[in-house]
Amino acid sequence: MPNDALRQAMAEAHLTEAALAERCGVDTKTVSRWVASDGRLPHARHRWAAAEALGVDEAMLWPHGIRRNLKTGPDREIVATYPYRSACPRSVWRTLITDAEQELTFAGFTNYFLWLEQANLGTALRRKAERGCRVRFLVGDPDGEVTRRREAVEGVPLTVGTRIRITLAELSKLDGTPNLEARFGDEHIAMSVFRFDDDMLVTPHLARLVGHDSPMLHLRRCQEDGLFDRFAFHVSELWDMGRPVDLSAYAAPPE
Repeated sequence: MPNDALRQAMAEAHLTEAALAERCGVDTKTVSRWVASDGRLPHARHRWAAAEALGVDEAMLWPHGIRRNLKTGPDREIVATYPYRSACPRSVWRTLITDAEQELTFAGFTNYFLWLEQANLGTALRRKAERGCRVRFLVGDPDGEVTRRREAVEGVPLTVGTRIRITLAELSKLDGTPNLEARFGDEHIAMSVFRFDDDMLVTPHLARLVGHDSPMLHLRRCQEDGLFDRFAFHVSELWDMGRPVDLSAYAAPPE
């Protein structure tokens, strides 16, 4: 069967087979063979080069081949790792959001970067929620003590509280949308977890660094009580302890 995922990624990146071959250091005929068969698994260095050139995860281009080569231990749920959250292509986030059908959970302390990097995110979330997908945002309290302490640590002009308020202002535009809810929480200040059905992006925040400078894991659920389930439990507990947010309080005043 042809590799439709690779073909689509090339189309979205506006790269021909010849252009991708040049980026990967292979012949054009080699790329043609990659496109012709989703069962053909290129060498690791070529997969990495192609994924980087196309701005997507390697596992999205060759899911069948990658699964066959996964380890059988608990680390098989690790799809990809990034030394910096900002190193993860924006297209990965967009694909995960687009493909989710049952659950979207954004448990980042501010979630501010989402509105900057994902075009028309509010519209996408509204459509997801209206179609029955559960959309949840767990953010820090912009007026809380944890937020103030974090602001002192970061020492950046765009404060933590301001970034949270921007997220809440964007969510206020979706206020009243069924299946969409926001809560305040303080316990996830040191780690962000974003869930998209059975995929998850996890960022443990390093000392003094803002989120985009911290590492990130892309996980996919493959077993019970594995890495995915452990982080899912973490988020579920924090959500249950969270405090409801009145989104109307963050709506922009009428002009």
